[in-house]
Amino acid sequence: MAKRQTIQRARAPHLILLSDARNDAALARAIARLPRGSALVFRHYHLPAHERRRRFAELRRLARARGISMIGARVPTAWGGEGVYGTAREVAGRRGIRLATAHSLGEVAAAARAGADAVLLSPVHPTRSHPGAPVLGPVRFLLLARRSPLPVIALGGMTARRAARLPVHGWAAIDGLA
Repeated sequence: MAKRQTIQRARAPHLILLSDARNDAALARAIARLPRGSALVFRHYHLPAHERRRRFAELRRLARARGISMIGARVPTAWGGEGVYGTAREVAGRRGIRLATAHSLGEVAAAARAGADAVLLSPVHPTRSHPGAPVLGPVRFLLLARRSPLPVIALGGMTARRAARLPVHGWAAIDGLA
């Protein structure tokens, strides 16, 4: 088994729950089960702006009460939260925890140049959110992760069992944590 990554930034959470329309009804229960120091990435792109802001505030209150960081994806800074999630371009120059998405070594490098605190490298396995999409697979994922200058968080079809087999900084899921 490969050696666990030693490059870690204190701000990068080890466990991340991503929200979407499919897991919205289960989010309160999922937040209650997350360990302190985890993060919730709020996406909810399906909601109109006023409902999205209201839902963000509700979930932020629940998350903060449990010691969970609230990270926004395409969320105005004025809404609050502890950080931002998105492409290298979307996290560049932002404050708080910066979690960048990546699907290749080039995107990992772009995230590092943008000042990201960690990169969510995906998809490791097939996912319900992107059925039929190509996946990295565990071997290619680990090859890319070993070359990353940033802490790597595995995303895509992840479960606790699968995460235990990947020697990286952490893991994230939509369905696997909800």
